[in-house]
Amino acid sequence: MWDESAAFTKRGSAPARQRGLSLVSLIFIGLIAIMLLTIGFKLVPSLIEYLAVDRAIQKIKNEGSTVREIRSAFDKYATIDDIKSISSKDLEITKEDDGVVISFAYSYSVPIADNVRLVIDYSGSTRDKHGKAR
Repeated sequence: MWDESAAFTKRGSAPARQRGLSLVSLIFIGLIAIMLLTIGFKLVPSLIEYLAVDRAIQKIKNEGSTVREIRSAFDKYATIDDIKSISSKDLEITKEDDGVVISFAYSYSVPIADNVRLVIDYSGSTRDKHGKAR
């Protein structure tokens, strides 16, 4: 007992549409992911160094009373934390009502390809978000 009408509708109907990624789109998405991860891995050292600089100026703001003592303390932290992008000469040290304010700003260049670079500008200060010295 073969039902020819049921067999005809199954064969005659359009095949179900396949869903998912094709091989070409999978390779394309994989290349984009690899490129973004490569750039991310190149940026991590600069971010770690920025955090080390910020941590160092927060520690040294109370260690000295003169500009020379503060710069000397930063040089010690820079040696310990392997800070190379900025030196104690690049620090801007000012005296305000609440105390000493130490500020810094520098650029970090990350090579991406042969003649392509990503430049990041870092800056920080011992002031809090409200403009008062921390």
